[in-house]
Amino acid sequence: MKADPRDQSELLRVQELDNAIVQATRAIANPSQAKALATLEPTAADIRSRRLAVSGELDDAKAELTRMESDVAVVEARMERDSDRMQHTASVKDVAALEAELQALRKRRGDLEDIELNIMERIETLEAGLATIDAEGAETEGEVARLEAERAVEVTDWERKRADATTDRTTIASALPVDLVALYEKQRGRYGVGAARLVGGVSLGSNMKLSPSDLAVVRAAAPDEVVLCPDSGAILIRDENS
Repeated sequence: MKADPRDQSELLRVQELDNAIVQATRAIANPSQAKALATLEPTAADIRSRRLAVSGELDDAKAELTRMESDVAVVEARMERDSDRMQHTASVKDVAALEAELQALRKRRGDLEDIELNIMERIETLEAGLATIDAEGAETEGEVARLEAERAVEVTDWERKRADATTDRTTIASALPVDLVALYEKQRGRYGVGAARLVGGVSLGSNMKLSPSDLAVVRAAAPDEVVLCPDSGAILIRDENS
C-alpha cells in the first residue's frame, strides 16, 4: 500500500488520541477514589449491622418497658379497687383479706418498678450506644459523600477529555485515505498499536531496535510506501531521524 508520507504522519496524531481515549476510559472505569471507597464499604456495612442490632435491642427494651408500665397500671388499679372496698366493708374477715391482698400488690408493684428501673437503665445505655454508632456512621457517610463528589468531578472531567479526543480523532481520521485508516484500525485491533514512529532504527511501537535486515528493508522502502513494524505490527512512520 502507498500513502502520502504526510497522511502517514497524521496517523501518529490519531494514535495519540486513541491512547488518550483509552486512558480516559480506564480512568472513568477506575477513578482514583475507587480504592478508598472500597475500603470504606466494609466499615459502613459493619456500622449498619451494629446499628441494626442495637436498634433491635432498644425496640425490644422499650416494648418491655411498655409492658411493665401496663402491669404496674393494672396493679395500681387493683390496689385502688381493694382500698375502696376496705372503706366500704364492715367485715373484719374481708378487711383482713383485702389488707393481705394489698400487701401482696404493693410488693408486686415494687418488684415491677425495680424491673422498670432496670429496663430504663438498659434503654439509656442502648441509646448512648446508638448515638455513638450514629456518630461513627455520620463520619463515615460524610467521608463517602466527599469521595463520591470528588469521583463525580473526576469522572466528568475524564468524560469531557474523552469526548474531546473522540471528536478530534474523528476530524483527523476523516481527512485521511480510507484504506490507510482501515489498515491502521486493523493493526491497532490486532496488536494494540496502529502507528508508531521509527527513531534511530528503534520502533516506538515495540521499543525494540529493528534487526539489520529488517532495518535495511524499511530504509530502502519509498517514502510513500506503507511499512509495518515486524515486531509490533504498527505502521512505521519514518522521517530523517529514522
